[in-house]
Formats: sequence, structure tokens, C-alpha cells
Amino acid sequence: MQKTIQIGPIKLSNRLPLAFMAGPCVIESREQYLTTVKKLKAIIAKTKHPYILKASYDKANRTSVDAYRGPGLAAGMKILQEAKQLTGLPLVVDVHEPWQAEEAAQTADILQIPAFLCRQTDLVLACADTGKAINVKKGQFLAPGAMEQIIKKIESRGNKKIILTERGACFGYGDLVVDMRSLEIMKSFGYPVVFDATHSVQKLGAAGACTGGNRAMAPVLAKAATALGIAGVFFESHPDPDHALSDGANSLNFAQAEKMCQQLCAIDAVVKKFK
Repeated sequence: MQKTIQIGPIKLSNRLPLAFMAGPCVIESREQYLTTVKKLKAIIAKTKHPYILKASYDKANRTSVDAYRGPGLAAGMKILQEAKQLTGLPLVVDVHEPWQAEEAAQTADILQIPAFLCRQTDLVLACADTGKAINVKKGQFLAPGAMEQIIKKIESRGNKKIILTERGACFGYGDLVVDMRSLEIMKSFGYPVVFDATHSVQKLGAAGACTGGNRAMAPVLAKAATALGIAGVFFESHPDPDHALSDGANSLNFAQAEKMCQQLCAIDAVVKKFK
């Protein structure tokens, strides 16, 4: 049985119209973030599909010690709160340490467990204890069937507002591949499944001191994933990806984002037989 998760006014389910989780990788500045999410809201509004804001206040998993990480928890959550008030949209934000969960939950509607941290029991339980919806990104090292144990950790705290996200698996040196069977396996657990289109085309450490990527392939994989009937697509977008401070190589510009969203919604309508 496919479950439905309520996120503010938005309902997420593998059977309902596709939702989008989108925004820049990290908050670079207040002005940049607010401008970006207002533009993405306008783009996604044309599709009449749900939109959930995303961004990071701190990118703890960086290739280089010198890489930009973000404004930090306090300053970052203040900007994200302003973005929520400005747009009227719900928010998903990643949490890296257990102590951050309660503070992030004061603003975020969904707490996200980063892929590299998805087996960290203390982090998972701290997020579950807030009562907020939890988006677990499947680790690049993890088989999709193993996500069932993470689900059980969250459910053990009485929290059944769970979202599972696929973002590719490590293959060879620095490359990721997406096995579309993973989406079907995770759907079998009944919870909404999301496909992370832009992180799935990362090339880990390929640019030396930073992660590389191939943004042209993000819409290709997203279309394939949407054709399986999933709850949502997660992607990163930036007004000038080539100069983004994080994940620019796999981020979409606004024109690419708009084209992809339109195509995905058309596919979603066919698969789920919506008019």
C-alpha cells in the first residue's frame, strides 16, 4: 500500500502528482537565495505541481578543507525562515549532527538525512524525535533493500512521515550510476520515493579540490525515474551554475530547470493517468 505524507498543504505519494524539491545547493547570500527561490517558484507554478524549497545552511561534506560551506546554522535558518514567509512554501533542509535537529525543525518542514550519514543512528533518531517529516537520502554505498532498516529506526520513534531519496551509487573511481530498480525496491516499502536528479550526476572529486558533474545528464535520468511513478524529483538550480560556490557542475540553470520540469510533468501525467 502506498502511503501519503502531508507536508503543510502538500501531499506526497508515489500515486499523486509529482512534487519538486528544488533550490541552490547552499545559501551563498540572502539576496542570492531569495532571488533564486522566487524564480524557481514562478517556473514550477506554471506546471501547477507542488514545490518544496531546499538549500543547505552548511555543507559539511566537502572535498576540500578550503571549500565554501555556507553561512552556518543560525544565520542560514534565519534566511530560510524569511524565504518560507516570502514564498509561502514548505522547506526541506539537511541536518548533519544530532544536536542540529531540534533547532532546524523550528523552521524546516522536512529534515533531510544526507546520503553519507544515512546509517548514523543517533542522527536518524534525533531527527525522528522532532516529529517532522524525514527525507532519507540512500547512501551511495547502500543497496536499496537496506533502507528498510533505516525506516524501522524512524518508525521506532513513532514517526511515520518518511521520504526515501535515490541519488546514485558509487561505481569505480569517482563516478555514480543509477540503477532504476532501486526506485521500485524502495517504493515497495510504501513510503514516497524521490529521485535526486542533480546529485546523481556528480563525479566525486573529479575537479581536484571539488566535486565535478555532468548537468546535461540530470534531465535524462529524471525522465527515466519519473516514468516509474514516483513522488517527487529533487534538483539543484543556480542562476549561474558555472560560478556556483558548491555543486555548480551538476546544477541546472533556470532555462534547463524549466524545460525539465515541464517534461517531467508531462511524463508524470501519462504514467499516473492524470488529466
